[in-house]
Amino acid sequence: MKYYGGCDSGSTYTKCVILDETGRMVSNVTLRSRINAVLSCEDAIAQAVAQVPELKSAMDLAYLVGTGYGRNKVPAADENISEISCHAMGVHVADPSVKAIIDIGGQDVKGIAVDTDGTVLNFAMNDKCAAGTGRFYEAMARAFEMDLTEFSQLSLKARNVIPITAQCTVFAESEVISLVGEGKPMDEIAAGIQLSVAKRCFVMAKKAGAVDRITLTGGCAKNAGLKAAIEKVLKLKVIDLPVDPQLIGALGAAEFARQKGMAQR
Repeated sequence: MKYYGGCDSGSTYTKCVILDETGRMVSNVTLRSRINAVLSCEDAIAQAVAQVPELKSAMDLAYLVGTGYGRNKVPAADENISEISCHAMGVHVADPSVKAIIDIGGQDVKGIAVDTDGTVLNFAMNDKCAAGTGRFYEAMARAFEMDLTEFSQLSLKARNVIPITAQCTVFAESEVISLVGEGKPMDEIAAGIQLSVAKRCFVMAKKAGAVDRITLTGGCAKNAGLKAAIEKVLKLKVIDLPVDPQLIGALGAAEFARQKGMAQR
């Protein structure tokens, strides 16, 4: 049995997935990214390899694809493929019926349309501002003195929405801190935050060609409040994937590695 790896070197988290020849996921690892992307990738790959008894080191992988923010830093990668292509392929592997994606990464937001073979039909990206990204949510959770899991659930209890007017992460954080200091209901402030991010996703969803359903990828896909806000604003059904949405880029990279490695045999 041969094994194929995908390493997604993200700005916030580094992920690694290993597939066997049949496409079955045999191991996966998610680690907080360090300043040195090479070391982050080495750690993630080594830990993923350690979960597969037949593998002794990364060199035993038949093919390895690097993707993500630091894809050129993935050591021993046979090839580097853009995260846009890898997210499309990852979603195709997880659920071939899904044709539209909003990927919310640590530093950018992407809308991706997926073709019937898992390739990219069209995409749009907002990478000029951190508002609405993983970094943004970390700042918001910090303002609430909560972890991200607590914050993601908070807005679901809100009966009303307090709009957040600032378009910049720094100013939005200051606005939220002021509202909290004024004693405004925290769940209603959180609802305003989720609504503002959902509105930012509107253009991305249209570029992705979403008609009635869409899926979310990246760590922010685990944000229950954001999912509810997107369904409300975009009037689209958000599809939950059968795979951890944070692993989708690495899964797509591993599937590309499997296809390319099998083709060489």
